[in-house]
Amino acid sequence: MRAIDAKHYWISARFERKEGWDAERYPFNLAILRNLDELDFHPKVTFLIGENGSGKSTLVEALATAWGFNPEGGTKNFNFATRASHSELHRFVRPVRSVRRARDGFFLRAESYFNVATAIERLDEGAGGPPIIDSFGGVSLHEQSHGESFFALLDHRMGGAGLYILDEPEAALSPSRQLSFLARMHELIGRDSQFIIATHSPIILGYPDAWIYQATPTGLERVEYEETDHFQITRNFLNRRDVFLDVLLSEDDAGAGKSR
Repeated sequence: MRAIDAKHYWISARFERKEGWDAERYPFNLAILRNLDELDFHPKVTFLIGENGSGKSTLVEALATAWGFNPEGGTKNFNFATRASHSELHRFVRPVRSVRRARDGFFLRAESYFNVATAIERLDEGAGGPPIIDSFGGVSLHEQSHGESFFALLDHRMGGAGLYILDEPEAALSPSRQLSFLARMHELIGRDSQFIIATHSPIILGYPDAWIYQATPTGLERVEYEETDHFQITRNFLNRRDVFLDVLLSEDDAGAGKSR
């Protein structure tokens, strides 16, 4: 049964198989969309996980675009396109919104954050008012490391009472900074924020009281943290590192020997 909470901004996404939906071609042939009629969101945090190529980033991109964000990232006010590579899936997503309106929002794509930083600088060049970069801490995002610029976004641009959609935020963060991210996310949730996140990080996935959807060959499945591949593989590797490495590296050595 769907949880209804006063802190919801986005309750669910309905996938409408209307004219143009062709299950034989991309992106509609992705297993992640199989039997997916409606995706419910947790009022605090919803995680989407899966192997590379499973379609989770395509799904997150479509969700963000359907909500009104720029496909390459940014806020709803960002209107730029370095390369229009997003799929048409967003046209088939109908958001089910709560009566509460999000006062803030941001879509972060790790792979195109550089483009967002560039767009901010270009917008600032023609701005007549206060520089846009001021809302990101006042320092050019290009003059910071990837991790520093990401935290400038977290600490300065995300103010709470918002919907934040993040695609692989861990790409910029060391393990210790991922822990810092969890603390900052929790602070923003305390300020009436909602997150939808695609991630590979078992650290970020550990946030309590969240829903986790895992991409499988048969579609999306709700799973508990300890049931995720991310947790199990990481735990088993850390507990039995020597065994894992012996198996993996001996296989590589055998293959190399055959090729000589």
